[in-house]
Amino acid sequence: MSTTPAPVIARAAAAERLAHAQESVMTLLADSSQTGGALSVTRSTFPDGGDGAPPHFHTGASESLFVIAGRLQVLAGEEVVVLEAGDFVTLPAGLPHAFGAAPGHDADVLAVFAPAADRFDYYRLLERVVAGEADPAEIPASGERFDNHYVAGEAWHRARSAA
Repeated sequence: MSTTPAPVIARAAAAERLAHAQESVMTLLADSSQTGGALSVTRSTFPDGGDGAPPHFHTGASESLFVIAGRLQVLAGEEVVVLEAGDFVTLPAGLPHAFGAAPGHDADVLAVFAPAADRFDYYRLLERVVAGEADPAEIPASGERFDNHYVAGEAWHRARSAA
């Protein structure tokens, strides 16, 4: 009897895709329940200057972002940086952060949470809110369940409004 865990394979053609605000698309690749709590992985595409996540933090997981293509503007604490294709950032638990496509650019981004709680239902909630099928108040109300805690993020708002 083998004790080697089975691989998690996400096929692009079969992956669930969610329509989010500003014509962004999120592809669900692997959630915590599939990886034994090790990871939750998504891929998102954001149109020119499109918002990703507003300022928030996680208490139990780091969030890592790898820019596949384009440019991604990222808040990390109080610093706002622009990452280009091939760049990577890890945002530790407790650090306020936000991200979106840099003004004038699209962004294609791989996001990894580790260790992870199941987050796919949170992303499905966002899609329902955008479609008018759920109350926006459900998003902050789900903070504890999905370890997503929103903060003010003044540096982020200044950087996004300056564009």
